[in-house]
Amino acid sequence: MAKTFSKLNRSCMRKLKPGEEIREHGITFVRLVCGDGRFTVSIMVDGQRIHRMIGRESDGTTRTQAVEFIAKVRRDAREDRLALPKRRKVALSFKAAGEKYIEKLAEEGGKDIKAKRRRLHQHLIPFFGNTPLSKISTFDIERYKQKRSRTKAIPGGEKRKPKDASKLKLVGKGTINRELAVLSHLFTKAEEWGWVSSRPAKIKRFPEPPGRAIYLTAEQARTVTDCARRDQNYQTYPFFVIGLETAMRKMEILSIRREHVDLQRLEIYIPDAKGGVREQPITKHLAEFLMGYMETLPLTPWLFPSERSKSGHAVDIRKAFRRVVSAAGLNPDEVVRHTLRHTAITHLIQAGVDLPTVKRISGHKTLVMIERYAHQNGAHIQEAMDKLENRLQIGE
Repeated sequence: MAKTFSKLNRSCMRKLKPGEEIREHGITFVRLVCGDGRFTVSIMVDGQRIHRMIGRESDGTTRTQAVEFIAKVRRDAREDRLALPKRRKVALSFKAAGEKYIEKLAEEGGKDIKAKRRRLHQHLIPFFGNTPLSKISTFDIERYKQKRSRTKAIPGGEKRKPKDASKLKLVGKGTINRELAVLSHLFTKAEEWGWVSSRPAKIKRFPEPPGRAIYLTAEQARTVTDCARRDQNYQTYPFFVIGLETAMRKMEILSIRREHVDLQRLEIYIPDAKGGVREQPITKHLAEFLMGYMETLPLTPWLFPSERSKSGHAVDIRKAFRRVVSAAGLNPDEVVRHTLRHTAITHLIQAGVDLPTVKRISGHKTLVMIERYAHQNGAHIQEAMDKLENRLQIGE
């Protein structure tokens, strides 16, 4: 049955003076100072407050459009309730969906669960909160992107308080894109698990420049390993050697177990790699080094043991890494732990190793990520051009 309006009618709206307003049935009409009129809606649906600005009179907005908007919101809510499993009377909130998402991923053996949980708890859940998962719109996601773009990152983590606020840096687009990737995956799994009938919204990520991966020259690699050998932390040198001679990621290195090192086959078994389980090839030099290194370790299953860590192995080596990089005369803000991986892959490419083989060593899922290393300017590129010149000999 259609609602009747005794206050919010054309006659009463015309009589309003600037700054005055009329409210009726969840619709508010305000006469602006400029003389224009604005329609807004504020209603409760399934325990959630929905507030929207419908439009202005000058844009052709009418009371009918506000009424139609309210009808659509309530109709969509009814359809959502009908599509929900039995005994569920309200729509699944984003907060609840985020918690269930992490639980089910762990059951399915999902990847990067720790990083996904951190991004959800620190940023996504605080923003979307108890908003029904099915009600998240593209507009909501754009608001999230704007909010995060104005946020300043705290060096060393969220829990650490900076001494000098001027040193805070704005969160980069790449960081926000990683958070949006978690949101997108949650939408995909929610649809797969039957929590929603379709993806709630379209996610548009920030464009990122391809950039140039920083890597160490052979001379720089030797310099930093020499500095690591002399560092006070005995785990620093093995970390550098393994990183430079395998292209393994930080956590892949720090979580190596004795039983996963096969010195005969020259391999390290990695059960929890980012791209899935894989067997990491190693050099003969690294095999000889690991043999001697493991003999010096105490009775522990880990190559990088830590008594203070709940896992039993070290989870970070940031301070020691920065100390070594600085001792080598390099910038610790540019040469980071992942630089060892970039260095190994880049030198494989420059040595003329084919891309599928490099992909097998690095553990990348596709060749696309490997190609960006191949396109970097380097001596091997010029050597290839010299070969082309000598082959064609145009103009001679």
